[in-house]
Amino acid sequence: MSTPVTSDRPVARLRRPRRLQAPKMPRLPRRNRELLSDDEIVPWSILDKLGLAAAWFCGLLLCAIAASIVLYMLVRGIQYVKLDALFEHPVVLSTTQSSGTVGGYLDPIEGTLILTALGTLFALPIGVAIAVWLSEYARPAWLARAVESGVEIVAGTPTIVLAIFGLLVFSQGSLGFLSFTAEGGAVFGRSFFIAGIMMSLIALPLIVGATREALQSIPAHVREASYALGKDKISTIRRVLLPASRKGIATGTTLGMGRIAGDTAIVILLLGGTLTLESQGSTPVLGTLRGTGSTLTSYVYANSPAGEGNAPEKAYAAAFILLMVVIAMNFVVDLFSRKRSDPWAR
Repeated sequence: MSTPVTSDRPVARLRRPRRLQAPKMPRLPRRNRELLSDDEIVPWSILDKLGLAAAWFCGLLLCAIAASIVLYMLVRGIQYVKLDALFEHPVVLSTTQSSGTVGGYLDPIEGTLILTALGTLFALPIGVAIAVWLSEYARPAWLARAVESGVEIVAGTPTIVLAIFGLLVFSQGSLGFLSFTAEGGAVFGRSFFIAGIMMSLIALPLIVGATREALQSIPAHVREASYALGKDKISTIRRVLLPASRKGIATGTTLGMGRIAGDTAIVILLLGGTLTLESQGSTPVLGTLRGTGSTLTSYVYANSPAGEGNAPEKAYAAAFILLMVVIAMNFVVDLFSRKRSDPWAR
């Protein structure tokens, strides 16, 4: 039986490689804040000081005006608002008496929410689509310029003109399924559907502008990174750009909702201006949308000294409720937009 041959040489052992450590960089000296001496500093001119003072004055004046409006409506509205009146229907009195001076605010509140939801539902997808096309495609160039001009024209058109135009268009017999129709077949061109369509034109420029600004603020390398991963343009827009533009879209939507909830001309001409909701047909939801009604703005006008109701206390209460409704809608939209913050907005 053979035995293994042993050697007196030392056995080499493998050592673990040492971790490479970054060399310690020398500590930079603290920045000298006094970069310029007193002799090198150029003093402000009188015009610069006056411009800065005017900017401060305008900013503080705007804050003071906004605070005054909120506090005034808060003080005057709380005096006349009753919680039980929020769930009561307004009562229309006889023609020999002033109408709209008794009852609650349930129908105007419901009309405000319905009209705001309809106008936003029509304006949001169209506005986002126009903004995406103008920012990411804009071809052909002449059509892009025409669309931009059209958006600016709509933004500058008075709402009373939009209301008259909507009344002229939707009074046609072929569009009678959208509005209130008399027994003889006459189309009045007044309904929540029609008022919501024309209200969407008010919110459309705001949504387009805010969405375009949000899309243009996204760096170009984000799009290039998406293309490098094999995504096409549509997938990049849907999965990268639109989620990153969430805050801008929410801002435009909030501004549009405020404009819709605060308009009066379209409500009076295209919604009928009735204090209560009057359905058209027996279908519950569709009948309400085809019928007439009122909002808080028309309710305020009807009960103001300039209207027929001549009940300033109810006008103050309805204005306070309208302010609270707009603030609540803005808070809800802002809450949804904060779920995914924009990483490039910082």
